[in-house]
Amino acid sequence: MAKYIESAQNRLVKRLHGLKLRKNREKEQVFVAEGIRFVGEIPKDWPVECYVVSASYAAEHDITELEKRAEVYVLTDHLFADAAETENPQGIMAICGRKEYDLAEMLEKKNAFFLMAEKMNDPGNLGTVIRTADACGADAVFLSKGSVDLYNPKVLRATMGSLFHVPVFQNIDLHALSEKMQAKQIPLYAAHLKGDCYPYALPLQDACAFLIGNEARGLSKDAAALCDAWVKIPMPGQAESLNASVAAGVLLYEVVRQRLPK
Repeated sequence: MAKYIESAQNRLVKRLHGLKLRKNREKEQVFVAEGIRFVGEIPKDWPVECYVVSASYAAEHDITELEKRAEVYVLTDHLFADAAETENPQGIMAICGRKEYDLAEMLEKKNAFFLMAEKMNDPGNLGTVIRTADACGADAVFLSKGSVDLYNPKVLRATMGSLFHVPVFQNIDLHALSEKMQAKQIPLYAAHLKGDCYPYALPLQDACAFLIGNEARGLSKDAAALCDAWVKIPMPGQAESLNASVAAGVLLYEVVRQRLPK
């Protein structure tokens, strides 16, 4: 049975507010999925601690299916709106656990392709990159140390649920990872304005990985030096560079194009 909460002093209500801070999400190793579509994307095998819904949502929807999976708490509309991250909340959220993935297992995949990002700081960009990687069937996304928190609410919303579909590794040491990829003969290509080839000339039907840089500064010299080749995206117009998520999309979809059935 759902439990009804009407007090702002309730432990769960206070916890929801606390989880808006990264340090608390890190400490508890959880994150909050919010919104009808996002919550609906949670796979059956993903750990869900509890669901939280507004009184209006509970009155308009059948929450018995939620109750079969985890505890359900019903907050007054005011308490829910106050605890939510969005300006116009849809009345449902879930406190979810995090999933750990095996890096060694990822690197063993046949013809795997990966996207790596160095110090990606914009939540919207990161969420879009993850969503695009999911759409392209990428095997994993790797985020270097110094990147925005994967579980930042703005990142989560921008993924549109793709966080549940593509493995994402945080706080990666790019140097150590590049060495492991090299040992597995997985070439690493840098998206770089000084690249000397276009992605269309690369052999992307085999295992490969792309590295994109910070939105404002691009790739650092150290990171670029780890790559087997620097790749440029043709820009016949007057813009000096592309948005990081757009650049990632161009590169990822070239992998898709090359791997389409003939």
